[in-house]
Amino acid sequence: MRLRFFLLCTALIAVHLVLHVALALGPAAPDLVVVALLLASRALGSAAGAAALGFALGLAEDAFAAVSFGASVFALTVVGALGARTRDFFVGDSIPFLAVFLALGKWGRDLLEWVASDPVARPPFHDLALAESPLAALYAAAAGLGVRLLFIRRPPVRRRP
Repeated sequence: MRLRFFLLCTALIAVHLVLHVALALGPAAPDLVVVALLLASRALGSAAGAAALGFALGLAEDAFAAVSFGASVFALTVVGALGARTRDFFVGDSIPFLAVFLALGKWGRDLLEWVASDPVARPPFHDLALAESPLAALYAAAAGLGVRLLFIRRPPVRRRP
């Protein structure tokens, strides 16, 4: 992973913490941890490295959780590993692919976290899976696409003489 890309993922995580912890925006802010994890997992290419990154990010996120400690660790570890495996099946990072990749990654993270969380603390499944999570997934995908378009440069196209 290049230094510029590493700094971008680190900045996304820092902005996520500022929005969710310092400013306490909660669901009004996109889930930039998942965006950073998914972008990094594609860049790393190694499922073990992406799973380790997801584990570390899940621990950092669960440090602020009062209930269901470990649910984010589980969800982000699985999402990181699966995100890295998509590199084996899909070549390139086109805008439509990235939009679907980020949206499905966020939605999958929410569903996995729901499965691993305490039954007393979680919302009803139909509310999460059909209403809240798809909207949050579209929001995170839009934020991720904005970051992709603003900060990640494409290599220059070489023209033949």
